[in-house]
Amino acid sequence: MSGLSALSLSFVIMFYAAAAVFIFGLAAKVYGYAVTPAPLKIPTTPAPATSGGVALRMASEIFLFSSLFKGNKWTWIGGYAFHVTFALVIFRHLRYFLQPVPEIVSLAGPPGVWAGVLLAGAAGYLFVRRIAVDRVKYISSGADYFALILIGSIAATGLIMKFLLRADVASVKSFMMGIVTFSPVNMPADAMFIVHLLLVMALMVYFPFSKLVHMGGIFFSPTRNQVDDCREHRHVNPWAA
Repeated sequence: MSGLSALSLSFVIMFYAAAAVFIFGLAAKVYGYAVTPAPLKIPTTPAPATSGGVALRMASEIFLFSSLFKGNKWTWIGGYAFHVTFALVIFRHLRYFLQPVPEIVSLAGPPGVWAGVLLAGAAGYLFVRRIAVDRVKYISSGADYFALILIGSIAATGLIMKFLLRADVASVKSFMMGIVTFSPVNMPADAMFIVHLLLVMALMVYFPFSKLVHMGGIFFSPTRNQVDDCREHRHVNPWAA
């Protein structure tokens, strides 16, 4: 790391630390979910009676947010737009970590920019909804607001770099590729990029300890992943077997 400025060295160290917290923190959470026994059969009815049906149900939950759609259409609109655009924005950013850039990642470039616009709008919509709708406000906590503000701020600073204070994309990619290849170089002297990167690192550290970890937790939800076959097969409590 010789030749790095103090600022660049600080950000390189912080990024590696944030990445370690994110990877190991998320892995620990998922491991905890995986080894936690499900003592009872508690699938939300009507539930599928076969493993294939459970797979279809899980796919419906993961890709279409079917339970949320049945529960509240207005929340589903904002929530679905938020998650889909967030995924596309993350996918678009792979171009900063890959060389050469795969064709499919390049194709995600222009749509990914507008996904960022929609992501900021969806975060704002969900935030206002938590404030304006009494029943949603009643069940909201500070963590719910913080996550929306953090992700909305990441989207906003990214859009500012795209449309107002344009960042040196070549320098940004060089810096990120240096981190990925463990050959760090000096970061671009761009205040907005520094703020954007700080927010992203904050999200990486916060993610494993927040409600956002439902991204992995949904796969282990017994109300969704259990087969409704308690009449055909006796369910044995894992710790009482």
